[in-house]
Amino acid sequence: MRVIAGKYRSRTLRSARGLDIRPTSDRLRETLFNVLTAGNPAALDGTVWLDLFAGTGAVGIEALSRGAKEVYFVESSVTAANVIRNNLESLGIADGFHLLHEELPRAFWRMERRHVAADVVFVDPPYRLSNAYANTLRALAESSLVWAMSVVVAEHEKKFDPGAEFGALRRFRKLEQGSAALSFYRMGTASDPQVWPIPGATT
Repeated sequence: MRVIAGKYRSRTLRSARGLDIRPTSDRLRETLFNVLTAGNPAALDGTVWLDLFAGTGAVGIEALSRGAKEVYFVESSVTAANVIRNNLESLGIADGFHLLHEELPRAFWRMERRHVAADVVFVDPPYRLSNAYANTLRALAESSLVWAMSVVVAEHEKKFDPGAEFGALRRFRKLEQGSAALSFYRMGTASDPQVWPIPGATT
């Protein structure tokens, strides 16, 4: 597993054996960032990310590598949180991130207290925790963490549909790759134009 592009390009990231961690594959991560940047290498500059069920931290670290201003890694597992911390330290990343080692409800409360408004939210629970998708997406829709221009992305099994609508949070795109898929959501009505929040990106 490696960082694909940006400041830390080709640097190695580590996982941990025996954990309920399924790191987003390099290929799927590359697809995700290709969509978000739409050919503009500076598209993520200054963005704020939430990496939920962060696991190894690979997605959030990729965002930092590509110019994100701030990433909130949320991970409830002690061992996984240590993996994230070690990956950050191995790359020499000392700022621009917050590692919240706690369950999502507490982490959401803490981030809302800090008035965090995310540009991109990545949701990637263990596939076996199917209920975590609806619970998390619904909680995001009801929170102040996402706003009209936020993009929420859920990684899931291709054979599993996490849902198309959670209050004002609606799916507007779905990409499949191998046995995995990415569902893209944003706030608004079905008739809204699908505008990305990332400067320079296009639909």
